[in-house]
Amino acid sequence: MTPDLSVVMPVYNERDSIAEILRRTQAAMEGMEIIVVDDGSQDGTREWLQGLAAPDNVRILFQATNQGKGAAVRRAFGEARGRIVIIQDADLEYDPRDYPLLLGPIRRGEADVVYGTRFGPQAQPMRSWTQLLGNRVITILSNRFTGLHLSDVWVGYKAFRREVLRGITLREDRFGFEIEVTARIARGGWRVVEVPISYRPRTRAEGKKIAWRDALRGLWCVFRYNLWR
Repeated sequence: MTPDLSVVMPVYNERDSIAEILRRTQAAMEGMEIIVVDDGSQDGTREWLQGLAAPDNVRILFQATNQGKGAAVRRAFGEARGRIVIIQDADLEYDPRDYPLLLGPIRRGEADVVYGTRFGPQAQPMRSWTQLLGNRVITILSNRFTGLHLSDVWVGYKAFRREVLRGITLREDRFGFEIEVTARIARGGWRVVEVPISYRPRTRAEGKKIAWRDALRGLWCVFRYNLWR
């Protein structure tokens, strides 16, 4: 039976949060599959997942080495069977109780892709001004090329009709994935809607992984995937 929803969950060194995010995801709604991709974790996450007696709707895949979020998501996309696919980070910054917000525009036939935004009333502000500035600059540049009107291109919460993912080819292995997928969606003429979500940011001390080099790569990706394709 085809599930209504596939939740793809890239995981890297999230031993402190993996059990809780799986619990929250399972509790969010019925009729879904969860595809976990461990991206070469070295903090005990991998061993915990290997010993997990996973429910029937949870599949766990292991990357041989750490390749990056984009690579893990790409592998999960290839395994997804649901009519709609959501990306769920494993760090507890995003709340699975927001799934109805992300699914609503697609189910109502108003959108093919839904982006969350961390700049709505339910979200806590980003803790790093450099992260905020980098996100704003890259979002503005991305919008200029794609013609979209997003407030948060680098948000981790994105939902897609599965047909959208079948119609695009992705290459970026790390966080540049967020910029690349946006460019390819815009080029394909897919309808994109943005909805406010809740957000609880964490610091680098708490395990946040995106860094300044990812911002530079994201900036390069804006030009790479919008101008040179």
